[in-house]
Amino acid sequence: MQDPIEMHEKLRGKIIISSKIELNEETLPVAYTPGVAKASDAIAKDKSQVNLLTGRQNTVPVVSDGSAVLGLGNVGPEAAMPVMEGKAAIFAQFAGVNAVPICLDTQDTEEIIKIVKAMAPSFGGINLEDISAPRCFEIEKRLTEELDIPVFHDDQHGTAIVVLAGLINALKVVGKDKGVKIVISGAGAAGIAIANLLFHYGFENLCLCDSQGIVSKERKDLSEHKKNIVGRGTSPCKEGSCNLALKGADVLIGVSKPGQFTAEDIKTMNPNPIVFAMANPIPEIMPDEARKGGARVVATGRSDFPNQINNALVFPGLFRGLLDNGISNVTSEIKVAVAEAIAAMIEKPTTEKIIPSIFDQSLVPIIANSMKDFDKSGKRKVKSNVHTA
Repeated sequence: MQDPIEMHEKLRGKIIISSKIELNEETLPVAYTPGVAKASDAIAKDKSQVNLLTGRQNTVPVVSDGSAVLGLGNVGPEAAMPVMEGKAAIFAQFAGVNAVPICLDTQDTEEIIKIVKAMAPSFGGINLEDISAPRCFEIEKRLTEELDIPVFHDDQHGTAIVVLAGLINALKVVGKDKGVKIVISGAGAAGIAIANLLFHYGFENLCLCDSQGIVSKERKDLSEHKKNIVGRGTSPCKEGSCNLALKGADVLIGVSKPGQFTAEDIKTMNPNPIVFAMANPIPEIMPDEARKGGARVVATGRSDFPNQINNALVFPGLFRGLLDNGISNVTSEIKVAVAEAIAAMIEKPTTEKIIPSIFDQSLVPIIANSMKDFDKSGKRKVKSNVHTA
């Protein structure tokens, strides 16, 4: 792999803004003054024309406050820029979406909401990224309610969607069903979103863990979002460590920190366990260690191991579908439809292949196509049974 510092220093930014037309004596008066006034006047009379006469409908900001960057934590807006540029490059190459990195020098919830709302007229959708929990929940919720364009926090829902897609296929490999016991290590933005989507999909025996251990009703220190997880499903999770919760589990989903588990921990799970260890850049348990403990299917968030469970598989195609279909709300039904579409791309899942590659050229079109039957509100369209002659 090329040295990252060397590459970033050479490029001085991974994205560029370029013109779609060559400006000359003939085109400049049309693209800019005086001709551009006609386009502005048309939009002033009918704001919906902005999507036809500008690039708004195909442009999104990648917004971060730098408070939860990859595995680095709260490193600030400047340090978040390389990551947001990388996401913008992925948007451009894989989905043809114009994305602009926006790193904010504030971590105040109300101020972030105010800034993003003020920017909204320039964009067809909003991608929130690397904003720490629990603020990210309130920011996404409020912006979704107060804007008429889609708002998507990728760390939460992109991760949840790709986990569900991978799990659908991993269960096929090991011959198990929705009755499996699932342990999620990590109760931040990603962990809570994963739990909520898995519950929605029909998994019931689920145990969530945070840095203090098992999230259970016996705990008195739980946030509102963690409390909402407790009591759902059928899991009798009691107080104790996450390692204790693994006993008799079928699936481990890690969105926490490096080196959390050992082969001995995996040995306490049921036969043929599934291990998704997605902490980056160092997973909760390395693949060879997980297999030593008996893991049948192992996935990480890294591209140098088989089965990369990474939200980069989701957000380009998801936004392509949102923008093309005029969808303003990313519902649980849409998330499931996207996850099932991704899973279905692997016709015969194996231990080494449960998820497609981000470089699969059919990935983005398949995801976008899975959303064509949803209306603006994110609900599946009701098909009419009326036949005409």
